[in-house]
Amino acid sequence: MLLNRCPLSLLFIGASSVFGANGYSVGIGVDCPPGGASHRVGYFLGVCFVPSPLTISPGDSVTFYIYGDAGEPDPGLPHNVVADDGSFRCARGCDGEGGDGTPAGFPTQWSFTRTFNTPGVVAYHDEGSTATGIIVVQGGAPFTIGSGITGAWYDPSQSGHGLFVEVLSDNRFYAAWFAFNPAGTQQAWFSGVGTYSGNTAIITDVEQLAGGRWIPNFDPSQIVRNPWGTLTFTFTDCNHGRVDFNSVAGYGTGTMNLVRLTEPAGLTCP
Repeated sequence: MLLNRCPLSLLFIGASSVFGANGYSVGIGVDCPPGGASHRVGYFLGVCFVPSPLTISPGDSVTFYIYGDAGEPDPGLPHNVVADDGSFRCARGCDGEGGDGTPAGFPTQWSFTRTFNTPGVVAYHDEGSTATGIIVVQGGAPFTIGSGITGAWYDPSQSGHGLFVEVLSDNRFYAAWFAFNPAGTQQAWFSGVGTYSGNTAIITDVEQLAGGRWIPNFDPSQIVRNPWGTLTFTFTDCNHGRVDFNSVAGYGTGTMNLVRLTEPAGLTCP
C-alpha cells in the first residue's frame, strides 16, 4: 500500500493555500476524476494530468508532481512532463537545469515548479503514458471562435479518430466525430449543428444516423436519426482546445484535448 499519496481533491485547489498566492498544482497519476481525459498504458487505465486545461496569469507558477494510488498494480510506472515545443523536460528536476527529466515512478516522489511569464498556450505530455495537458497563460484579448477554426482536429495521443468542425454563418457551429463504437466492433460517426459564442460552441442535438445502405441501394426514407448526446467545444487558441461529451447512446461522458490537424486553404486564424 502506498502511504504518501496526495488526495485527488487537492489537485483542484489553486495552490494559494499550499504553494503561495500565485501558485497552482498539477498532478499525474491513475486516479482520474469522472469525465477526465485518460489514456491507457498496457493494463493501466486512467493515467492523466489533473487539472487540465489549467488557466493561469503571467508570472504564476505551477508545481507538477507524481502521485500514487494504492490500487495501482505497479507504483513504479514512470512519468514525466515534457513541453510540446521542447522548452522543458522535467521529472526529478529538469534537463539542462541540473535535474533529470527522464520518466520516473512514484517511489521517487518527484516534483518541480515552473513559472510561466509569457501569455499563450503551453501544451505538454508524458513520455511514460502519452497523457497530455494544457496550461493557458492569459494575456491580451480573450480568444474568440472565427471561421479559421474550421478544419480537422484530434488528440495526438489518440491518433485514429477525430473531429471535423466548420464555423457557419449566424453563429452556427457544425461538428462530426469520426470514431468507433464502444465495443470496438465497427466504425461510428455522429454529428450535429449548434451555436457558438466567444471561445465556446455547444451542440445539444448530436445525432447518429442508421438505416442507410451503399449506393445504388441507398434509400433516404430508411434513415433513422438516433439521438447521441451533446458536445461542448472550448478553444484556447487557433490550434488548441478540448471537447466535452455527454452521450445518451452508451458512449459515456468525458473530455478529450484537441489539436488542429488541418486548415482549409484560404482560411486563416489570427
